[in-house]
Amino acid sequence: MARVAAPRVTPRSMLQARFNSTNASAAAASKATPPPPPPKKRWSRLRALKRVVQIGTVGALGYGAYEIYGKRHPVEQKPFDPKKRTVVVLGSGWGAVSFLKSINTDDYNVMVVSPRNYFLFTPLLPSCTVGTIELRSIMEPIRFITRHKSRNVKFYESECTDIDPESKTISITDVSDVKGAVTNTTIPYDYLVMAIGADNQTFGMAGVREYACFLKEIWDAQKIRTRLMDCVESAGFASQAPEEVDRLLHMVVVGGGPTGVEYAAELHDFLKDDLETWYPELADKFRITLVEALPNVLPMFSSQLIQYTESTFKQNKIDVLTKTMVKEVGDKSIKVMDANKNMVSIPYGLLVWATGNCPRPLTRKLMARIKDSQTSPRGLLVDDYMRVAGAPDMYAIGDVTFSKYAPTAQVATQQGLYLASVFDNLARIEEGKNKKITPFEYSHQGSLAYIGSDKAIADLPFLNGNVSVGGVATYVFWRSVYISNMFSFRNRFLVVGDWMKSKVFGRDVSRE
Repeated sequence: MARVAAPRVTPRSMLQARFNSTNASAAAASKATPPPPPPKKRWSRLRALKRVVQIGTVGALGYGAYEIYGKRHPVEQKPFDPKKRTVVVLGSGWGAVSFLKSINTDDYNVMVVSPRNYFLFTPLLPSCTVGTIELRSIMEPIRFITRHKSRNVKFYESECTDIDPESKTISITDVSDVKGAVTNTTIPYDYLVMAIGADNQTFGMAGVREYACFLKEIWDAQKIRTRLMDCVESAGFASQAPEEVDRLLHMVVVGGGPTGVEYAAELHDFLKDDLETWYPELADKFRITLVEALPNVLPMFSSQLIQYTESTFKQNKIDVLTKTMVKEVGDKSIKVMDANKNMVSIPYGLLVWATGNCPRPLTRKLMARIKDSQTSPRGLLVDDYMRVAGAPDMYAIGDVTFSKYAPTAQVATQQGLYLASVFDNLARIEEGKNKKITPFEYSHQGSLAYIGSDKAIADLPFLNGNVSVGGVATYVFWRSVYISNMFSFRNRFLVVGDWMKSKVFGRDVSRE
């Protein structure tokens, strides 16, 4: 029987056998175990989201560019039409500008008379006194508004000195530093809209206008800024007496309303964030005192927000003197009667007066002319349709009036919008259409105030009640509300830029 030879085993054949065995095992394992599921398309979703963001950004930039181009290149306007009625608007504040932006100039010839040729966003004026925001950023030229109306709107930078309701004319005077050959003239009107605002309330106290700073106009903020830095630099003068340093660095604010509280808050931030850095030798000398005649500050807010504000001021070392009445104002000190009826002298370097409103001279003159119908010394009496009592075809809105509404920008803005709708309905009625004019109804949208250290408070209507909140998150909300309420994209852009600039580089401590 023949023997069969065994196959020759070589290293190469051994490697080949092992390789075949491994492949067979892998194949068997792949048949026995199903393949893992494919990975989720997470990255593809992120790419889609990124694309949406990119498209949204490009769209927003395109829309912004379109808006800017439209504002910079207004279309041609219709000329004055002698067949149409003439509406004269006195003022360039919240009520006047709100009315002006909404009035349909296809129905009327419109004229604007104001001693300033711009609208001022007053809620941010305290920020301008310390350099958080530049003054130009909260100013909107009136001609930027009038130039975009369908019909030409005439603007006269002048002071209205007299109103004759019988002849329906106004007298205006050029009050600029540079005058032409004609400085006085008379303008007739068919309808007159009084929106000149109010003056600062001094209660007839001597020394207030001479030594105190108000906070209502651009020049007020400039004056406060200059005087504040003068106090700081004078306090650092060589060989200055310690008691004089204490006086110069004591900043006193009279008035515990929103304006006084917000200015004290902005001043605190300026002192802590900037002045103490650049004037370290004076850092422990700065003082702020808020004087209020009422039992508490911010009486229009809820009690819990009042307490929150006062506790925040206490933490920030702002002295709050409530139930304290100013009796005398001097060049270096004020005399007050405190809560215990004691007379106290308070030295100061800077005095800011923010105590409320009183009628302007033109308003008083008009009230005296129609005194049988105007019985209140605090402002023009109007009915529910904003018509001035005793003056035909004359309307009044905003702080110039005395009504049940608070003298706020929110009220004036809503009154301006309402009055524009009234004039629109009057035009439709003249065309023979059946239109009904309803009385004005105010819708309160809430109250806001900045209280310093990146904190704000808000009283907001919600359902049938109010929501009271305060803190850093409310501060972000406060800023967003003010930005949204500005009248132009230009102002929003400038203000946001100023906020970023002051946060990154700090506020400027230059005198001018």
